[in-house]
Amino acid sequence: MTHVFHRNPKVSLKTAVNGKGIRLFDSDGKSYIDACGGAAVSCLGHGHPAVIEAIKHQLDTIAYAHTSFFTTQVAEDLADFLQKKAPGNLNHVYFVSGGSEAVEAAMKLARQYFVEIDQTERRHFIARRQSYHGNTLGALAIGGNAWRRQPFLPLLIEAHHVSPCYAYRDQLSSESEEQYASRLARELEDKILELGPSTVAAFVAETVVGATAGAVPPVKTYLQKIRAVCDKYGVLLILDEVMSGMGRTGHLFACEEDGVVPDIITIAKGLGAGYQPIGATLCTDKIYDVIVNGSGFFQHGHTYIGHATACAASLAVQKTIQEQNLLANVLQRGEQLRGELHQTFANHPHIGDIRGRGLFVGIELVQDRESKKPLDPALKTHARIKAQAKENGLLVYPMGGTIDGRLGDHILLAPPFICTEADISDIVGRLSDTVSQVL
Repeated sequence: MTHVFHRNPKVSLKTAVNGKGIRLFDSDGKSYIDACGGAAVSCLGHGHPAVIEAIKHQLDTIAYAHTSFFTTQVAEDLADFLQKKAPGNLNHVYFVSGGSEAVEAAMKLARQYFVEIDQTERRHFIARRQSYHGNTLGALAIGGNAWRRQPFLPLLIEAHHVSPCYAYRDQLSSESEEQYASRLARELEDKILELGPSTVAAFVAETVVGATAGAVPPVKTYLQKIRAVCDKYGVLLILDEVMSGMGRTGHLFACEEDGVVPDIITIAKGLGAGYQPIGATLCTDKIYDVIVNGSGFFQHGHTYIGHATACAASLAVQKTIQEQNLLANVLQRGEQLRGELHQTFANHPHIGDIRGRGLFVGIELVQDRESKKPLDPALKTHARIKAQAKENGLLVYPMGGTIDGRLGDHILLAPPFICTEADISDIVGRLSDTVSQVL
């Protein structure tokens, strides 16, 4: 009997009792390779001594002070660190407690920015189908995950969606990457014109699509073309890097690889690596200065924003990544991971696509490789993969509805940045066994 309201009360869960490196251990003594970091969270693995020590030290100093009364040095230090690393002039950091909060803050900041400059008609947000931006009502509204949105549609604000950048499914055989990117940029422009350019506040996109479609990276020049469309009509560009950011792709900010600087960017997950709940919304000088020189305050806030202990954990995580040069390891091990997956599944009839960046990899499952026909959703292949992998001592993050919210299955891999060459080979071996057992 449990009195915890679990997210799926009908599923009986094992009790996690310990974590060390890339492994978790349950109360029966079984070990699991955490090849997905939970939900791409545990980028330093579990039980990292430097992070634990930083948390203990902060608790001995001051655990929490409400941000309407005080700042803390550790929050200032973390903001300084992020500002120096962020691309362009994303110089201002608003701390929150997670990804959904970061997206909510971004939406409200965008709206307040336009209110402050007397463009109050700008109210529309445009995002993409098959995206995910969080589970709070605002974030859910702009997200394109049909299954998550459906029960709550009457509660959601109006939002608008255009096509994702999903080359495996949507790029025409007659199109180059450049032509495909241009087509998608035109679609966004058409939507802005349809709504009325003076009414659109922001376009929101995951730099690399996360769990809803399975680590789908943009084609070259896509985000640059999207940036140009936003600039043309005075629309803010909000990039959601809650899952793909903080080193997951091999770059601290994933958009650096695309040569694009958004107006607002959201981060979480790998920011604190699961050691404490934390997220952040970063904005440019342009937006910050408008708020400061206008009303003088951001009309938003939560009790635990800027939490000192969470900031201490996060700063220790980020310093460890930097000092141990782990982003180089992410790129090397990511190349190895995709290479070994391609080799292992080269002739597998049900592996349609292997994609991603760094240690952020998606594997799309199909009924037929040549036609790309998806598996029957009634089979719930993604759920069977998850269960069998766990049985095999491997934690992966599969999901269904990859293509349109109903059809499509994929597996998401997001192993810790500390993985060794041997660890990656072990992950691929266990996954290969799992796929053979299920399919």
